[in-house]
Amino acid sequence: MRLHLLFVIVFFLGIAANAQEKKKYAVYGISFYNVENLFDTEDSEDTNDIEFTPEGRYNWNEMKYQNKLENMASVLDQLGGKYCPQGPAIIGLSEVENRRVLEDLVQTGSFAKKNYQIVHQESPDFRGIDVALIYNPSIFKFKSYRAVPFVYPDEPKYKSRDQLVVSGEIAGEDIHIIVNHWPSRRSKSIRREQAAEVTRSIIDSLLNSNNEAKIFVMGDFNDEPTNNSVKKVLRGKRNKEMVGQDELYNPYWEFYAQGIGTLAYKGSWNLFDQILVSKALISDDKSRLNYWKSEIFNKDFLINQEGQFKGYPKRTHSKGIYLNGYSDHLPVITYLVKEL
Repeated sequence: MRLHLLFVIVFFLGIAANAQEKKKYAVYGISFYNVENLFDTEDSEDTNDIEFTPEGRYNWNEMKYQNKLENMASVLDQLGGKYCPQGPAIIGLSEVENRRVLEDLVQTGSFAKKNYQIVHQESPDFRGIDVALIYNPSIFKFKSYRAVPFVYPDEPKYKSRDQLVVSGEIAGEDIHIIVNHWPSRRSKSIRREQAAEVTRSIIDSLLNSNNEAKIFVMGDFNDEPTNNSVKKVLRGKRNKEMVGQDELYNPYWEFYAQGIGTLAYKGSWNLFDQILVSKALISDDKSRLNYWKSEIFNKDFLINQEGQFKGYPKRTHSKGIYLNGYSDHLPVITYLVKEL
C-alpha cells in the first residue's frame, strides 16, 4: 500500500479519539463528470457534429479545443485532492466525442503525470457523444468492460448513449461501475425510465452472480433523485437504513433535499449527476472496502462570478458567446475507505 494513499480519518468516521482506538484508513475516490461537449475540430461523417468545427456556429477551432482540454484536465487534476493525492481511482465521463479526445485529455498538462488509462466504446448517439471511463492503474486493476445499448424493439430508430459497464479491483476487492448518460429533458420522462430499466437489468445480472456485488451506478441521469427513473426503477434510497439487498443507496438525495445541485437552469439548481452504491458498500465493516461520504466539487473557478448567469456553472459557450469556461455541470465524487 503506497503511503500517499493513506489518510487518518479518525475524527470523520466518528471513532473515539484516544490513542488506543485510532485507526488508519486508505481512502479511494470514485468520480463522475459531464464535461459538456468535448469535441475535436473535425467533421465526422457519421455524426451530427458540424457545429463543433471551424465552419460551425461555435467556430470550434484548434485554440478553443486546446483550451477546453486544458480546462477539463485542470478540474480532473484537482478532484479528490484533499483525501486522494493521486486523484480518484475512477472517473466516469459523459459528452465525449470519441477516443481521440480522451487520449488528448489524459495527456494534457499536469494531469498527464497521473497516467490515467481509457475505457471507451463508440455509441450510436445521433449527436456523436459517448460515455467513457478513465482510471488510475496504480489504484484500480482493470479486468473487463462491455457496452450495453439503449435498444427497444418497438422503436428501433431511437438512438441514445450506450451504458458502459466496467469491472475491476480496488484494494483487492471486485467492484463494478455502470456509467450512464440518459436521454435529455427534451425527451419524455418515459425515455429516462426506459434507460433506467436497462441499468436495472445490469444491476440485477451482477447481483444474481453475486448478491454481495459492490456496484457503483454513476452518470448524468437528466433526472433528480426523486424522479421515478432513479427512485423507483433504479430503487435508489435516501437513507442507508432503508436499503434492501437489491436496492441502492443514493447519497445525493440529501444534497437535493437541501437545494444543492450540479447544474442550474432558469434560476434553480438541478441534481442530475449522481453516484449510487449497492448495499454491500454500506456495511459497518471497515475492514472491507466501504462507502464513506460523497461531495459535489463546487469550486469558485467553476462558477460565473458576474453577469446574467452569475452563480451558474461557467460553461464553454453561453448564448453563442465563447466564455472559455468548463462545463454546465459540476463533478461529483464519492469516497470509499478500507481499514489498514
